[in-house]
Amino acid sequence: MMTQIVLRVILALKLPKCPSMAVRSKTTSTQYVASRARDPTFEKFMDNYKNFLKVVSVQDLIIANPKNPALPLDFLNRLSQKFHLNRGALQFIRKYPHIFTLFYDTSESKPFFKLTDAAIGISCQEAAVIHALKPIVIDRLVRLLSISVSKSLPLRAIFKVWRELGLPDDFEDSIISHNPTIFSLSDAHEPKTHILKLVPGNLNPVFSATVENWRSAESCREDAGVDPLEIRFAFKHGFPPGMRLSKDFKAKVKEWQRLPYLGPYEEMGVKRKSKAGMKELEKRAVAVVHEFLSLTVEKMVEVEKISHFRKWFGIDLNIRDLFLDHPGIFYLSTKGKRHTVFLREAYERGCLIDPNPVYNARRKLLDLVSLGRRGLRMGDSKWTGSSEKDFGEERD
Repeated sequence: MMTQIVLRVILALKLPKCPSMAVRSKTTSTQYVASRARDPTFEKFMDNYKNFLKVVSVQDLIIANPKNPALPLDFLNRLSQKFHLNRGALQFIRKYPHIFTLFYDTSESKPFFKLTDAAIGISCQEAAVIHALKPIVIDRLVRLLSISVSKSLPLRAIFKVWRELGLPDDFEDSIISHNPTIFSLSDAHEPKTHILKLVPGNLNPVFSATVENWRSAESCREDAGVDPLEIRFAFKHGFPPGMRLSKDFKAKVKEWQRLPYLGPYEEMGVKRKSKAGMKELEKRAVAVVHEFLSLTVEKMVEVEKISHFRKWFGIDLNIRDLFLDHPGIFYLSTKGKRHTVFLREAYERGCLIDPNPVYNARRKLLDLVSLGRRGLRMGDSKWTGSSEKDFGEERD
């Protein structure tokens, strides 16, 4: 008897429990995040991706000055804390020789760094793909504005996610200004703030949400055997490995799946403050964020960035808790000193199931980040133009 009790305690400690679909118990947000069921696949992916984000930030600094695509090492050193380069700029640049090249400028008497030919090629490929996909980019931006209750969004919020949406870095000119029949910019009440709106003729486009396409595909499968009433308002679910799903939790998920709600492109109307009305608003919030993530290139985004859209999307709930309450739809990672949410159904074994050209280009850069210093021939890591001592550090 005692052995059985001990075994149950051990299992309870090792296997993560499923969070409640209803009101969670009195825990702090930090405790709620810490208690979530981990998914090793997403966590392993984020181990490399957090370094990828640092590389992209430094790469953007170089690309921002096309006339002189090289930067002094001491300039990056001053930004080390901002970019979370814990061991300093030199160690960071040395860590990724497939992406960055160090050289000593004798005229300036100090070290500089620039992108390798491989990194430049990947950057050019991504820019070319984005340019070729302008019609898709425009459609993506129109959809984003259509989700908004007022069919408008602050430009600063869009700037937060321009890369996630696959927008060109000059999208304000190349997309917005070049399409005056679709988009318009107006001043907001706050200084130096602009609001991007859909022009009157584009206020009621007919869009089908991504989840609706999934429901249609499921219903048409020959081996599906699904009840149309069961899938009418359902979302695809896939839970982390090792997560225990109690009968009570499964029942709540089933009940939630049947719950009707307004889709992300439907007009909200008057909010009902009843218990049923609040449940419908929560499900609508799930649908809105689900669609938002579906519009991104990599089907993932930082939670903090999504929060900038919360009011405009008519979401009155805590966004992070929303992801934790629905672990079968979203996965929340805390790697790299940031909270990142994934659309679970879009991924399999750490890769997008349905990749796109922009994602494929970025994946090449991620592969170089993952490579680190591996794959170098003898002598490839030598500094160019001077001895290693000129960089202020002996080689390890």
